[in-house]
Amino acid sequence: MSQLLEIKKQLSAKVVEILDEKIDTLNTQLSSAKESRDSDTKSSVGDKYETSRAMMHIEIAKNEAQLSNFLKLKNQVSKINVSQANSEVGFGTVVITNKGNYFVSVAIGKLSIEAGEFYSISMVSPIGKKMAGLKAGDKFTFQEQTIVIKDIV
Repeated sequence: MSQLLEIKKQLSAKVVEILDEKIDTLNTQLSSAKESRDSDTKSSVGDKYETSRAMMHIEIAKNEAQLSNFLKLKNQVSKINVSQANSEVGFGTVVITNKGNYFVSVAIGKLSIEAGEFYSISMVSPIGKKMAGLKAGDKFTFQEQTIVIKDIV
């Protein structure tokens, strides 16, 4: 059990690390776009200037929306109690199956840690919905495959 709790701690840290990298990248892009927008001087061709400014505003708005989303995801992951074992699949659980290993948190994709490969999925993903509430030893069918839950923490 303590080994699985350690895996849960490592997976949570890995997800936060990935989200932090994405947040840093977006902050850099936002800063650059704002600087570019602010330093753009009005050209003799007014329409070209206005088009360029409008494009910058769209880019800034897009980056701000993505940044807000990643900050929300990071906030969700930070609420996971990595020292608490769970008996059924839910948010914050590590699920070991005969077909793969999952960290039910936010949809990040494949994570590689010392213990192996895990897929970081959300509860609203198709497989997350299928596993919700199941316990170790339970079986479910996903994409015409029978999957057995071996362990949960």
